[in-house]
Order: sequence, then C-alpha cells, then structure tokens
Amino acid sequence: MSRPGTPYDNAPMERWWNEFKLRWMERHPMAKTYQELVKLVEEGIQYFNHHNRSAQRNGLTP
Repeated sequence: MSRPGTPYDNAPMERWWNEFKLRWMERHPMAKTYQELVKLVEEGIQYFNHHNRSAQRNGLTP
C-alpha cells in the first residue's frame, strides 16, 4: 500500500488496467461463462504483455 498522499506508487498498474479495459474488453463481446471470461482475460494479458508495442514507450510493451 502506498503512503497517504502518494498516488504515483500504483500508477503503472492503473495505466495498464485502464488500457486493458478500454482497448481490450470494449472491443470483444461480453463473456457468457466464467471459462470464456478467463480465456478473454488471459488473451488480453498475453496481447498487452507481448504484442502491444508503442512508440510512446520506445517500442516496449506496457
């Protein structure tokens, strides 16, 4: 946990979560079962950690 008044400790994870929700979950149909949800999340994690390169991050993944 970060100290009170230090919001930047968790900024990298918050940024990743924001991109995951807005760029991955919004572009895929809502999962109907728990297994579909797990598969969708795992595919999203794979995409954002290994394939989503950005010029803003000097070609690195989030």
